[in-house]
Formats: sequence, C-alpha cells, structure tokens
Amino acid sequence: MHFLTLFILFLVLLLPSTRSSISTTCRDQCGQLQVHYPFGIDDGCGAPQFRTMFTCNTSSQSLFFTTPNGNFKVQSIDYSSQTVTVYDPDMSTCTILQPHHDLRLSDIQYAIIPPSPDTVFALLNCSLDSPVLNRYRSLCFDVAGHKCDELYSSCNSFRVFTEDPGLLSPGISGNNTGPNGYFYAGGNNNNYNYNYNNNYNYNNVSGGGGGSRPPPPCCFTGYSTMKVMSMDILDCTHYTSFYNADKLEGVGPMDWAYGLKFSYSVPDMGCERCVKSGGNCGFDSETEALMCLCSSAVNSTRQCGVGNDMDGSEHRIPSTINQGLFIGLGLLFLFG
Repeated sequence: MHFLTLFILFLVLLLPSTRSSISTTCRDQCGQLQVHYPFGIDDGCGAPQFRTMFTCNTSSQSLFFTTPNGNFKVQSIDYSSQTVTVYDPDMSTCTILQPHHDLRLSDIQYAIIPPSPDTVFALLNCSLDSPVLNRYRSLCFDVAGHKCDELYSSCNSFRVFTEDPGLLSPGISGNNTGPNGYFYAGGNNNNYNYNYNNNYNYNNVSGGGGGSRPPPPCCFTGYSTMKVMSMDILDCTHYTSFYNADKLEGVGPMDWAYGLKFSYSVPDMGCERCVKSGGNCGFDSETEALMCLCSSAVNSTRQCGVGNDMDGSEHRIPSTINQGLFIGLGLLFLFG
C-alpha cells in the first residue's frame, strides 16, 4: 500500500508540467478582428512560426504585428488571399510628414510574411547621389501609369519640398539649413514651419508658400531595396508606402491606400481537418509539434473525436505520464 501511495503522488506531480506546455483555449478574436490559424495570440495556438509576431492589447482591443521596428496595428486579415494589412504610425503619408526611419523585418518574417507584391515604397526627397538614381536606377519603376513626382504636387505633406522658399537645389554649396545635396524645408513662411524632429499634420494646409522649386528626385521601388539599403544609404529623407498598386490606374495619390500589406504562407499540416472536427489548430510549445486542441482533457495530433489509426485520429496521453505508469507499475510488481 505504501508503494501505491507513492505511485499516485508521482502521477499527480507529473500532471501540471504536461498541461503547461499547451493551451486548450485559443482566443479567436481580438477586438473586431478574427484570429485564426496560422495566427494565434495564446501560447500553443496557431502555427509556431507566427506565435511571437502577433499580440493582442487587451486594453485597446487592438491586434499588433510585432517587428524589429516596433508594433504595427493590424487593420485587416484576409484569410482567403492570405494577406494582412497594417498601419505604421511612424510612416509619412499624403497628409502627414514624419521623421524618416527604416522599415526592418526579421529574417523569418521576410521569409514567411513579406510585403505583398502589390505593396510599393516611394522614396522621397532624395539626393542626386542616391544609388537608386545612379548605379541601381533599375530598381525604380512607374506604378499603374503614375510617376513618383506626382506625390509632390498631389500630397499636402510632400508639397513642402517644392513650395518652401527656404529650399535649395541639391548640391548647392552654402546650404546651412539642411544636409548638403538635399531639398530641405528649412525656412519659415506662412504655410510651413516644420522641424524634422517633430510631426506635423498637413491636412488643412493649402498650397502656396511664396516660391517653388523643381521636385526633388524620388523613386517607386519594392521592399527588397529597403531591406538591402537603409534610408541613409539610399540618401532619401522620407518614404511612404501604399498597397493595391495594381488597382491605381486613374486614381490620384490622395486616394491611395497608404500602409503595408503582407502576404503570408504556411505549409498545409492538416489544420482544416482539425477545424472541421471541432478543434483548434495549435502546437506543443515544447516540441512545436502540430496538435489539434480539442478540450481541456484531450488533445489529438490530427482531429477531435474517436477514430482509429487508419483515419489518423489518435488521442495522446503525454509521454511523461506513460513513463510514470511504467515506473509505478514496475515498483508495484517488485515491491507490492
């Protein structure tokens, strides 16, 4: 009887550790956004490759995409087209000019959830020495009949580069208000008073400014350009990005969809079968093996419900419990 008591105690001590490696309740919503496989916001939910990329802010009920740059608010997820659109609060748009920064993704993000092919980056206010205007000019292209310099005439935020009387042409010596070789909105006038260390909203700013200059060099390019070369290497002070570029013919820059769209991919590991059986697709957080999360008591490697080996359904007893059973039975046999 003494050894039977020890055996039961041994099993009880094992149970918490086996339950801690997986979650059997996966939240499927964050605010207004549905969160389904391959994404997850709880440990053990979704595909392991994406687990640390998405977080749900419970106070604001907002879903965020986490990158080396910071957190981008997710605007939508289209599971049929496998795309995610996000908003970068630090990026310049047609109505607001932000201090320049680089967009950086981790290597795994670039491999499995890169910017979509119809997401375009506009490099603005570039130096004449910019590599995309010289050796790598082939990296620049037009978009649906649009040239990048349209942004200067159409967007209030970028018009500052051509209408400020304090602007100097690239390469002119004696430019003490900005980096040599750049168009710089350095002077004060009735319309613009911009400090590159602060944000300024140009929604209500009209044209004018008492003077104009030719638009500074610019470039439409893809994310691969920005991945290889930083903004400092590109010699451009600002950038913006927009998606659905293939649908912009005849559409002015004020009406473009500014932000980032990512295309994700994930191998088919049998998740659809799990969902149809009433389970949630997840993984063992210790081994990262696929699991079908069925209930608080039972998990499966393929699907929920009783089946046989032929249909792939197998309810698993954690291996540590199996080991405990064998050890306990051995002790009972030897000393019981």
